[in-house]
Amino acid sequence: MAEHNYITRTDTQGSVNIAEDVIATIASEAVRAVDGVGGFSTSFGGEIAAAFGKKAASRGVKVTCTEHDITVDVFFLVQYGTRITDVAKAAQEAVVSNIEAITGVTVRQVNVTICGVIFEKSK
Repeated sequence: MAEHNYITRTDTQGSVNIAEDVIATIASEAVRAVDGVGGFSTSFGGEIAAAFGKKAASRGVKVTCTEHDITVDVFFLVQYGTRITDVAKAAQEAVVSNIEAITGVTVRQVNVTICGVIFEKSK
């Protein structure tokens, strides 16, 4: 399967190309809204992308598009005291729901990597 920097939706009126960065931003916003998420981390590839000017809105998210579907990798921190598996599952569900609702494209899988724990600062 060939990878693209975008996914194309075609119908009788023409085609629409949706860039990976757009999909990454949708995924990023979905994860931010999940209770227990403490912030984003980046993968090694994310650090390289940041050096080349990748937008901050989608850091911590990697999107891979094929002709027919999308795979999303998210890298984030959880708040101390939350149940990690519950936060990860909620993040997966939010990403799938938002991407499919907004783009109409099938999300094949969402891979979650918990990169750390955030503790509340004492006052």
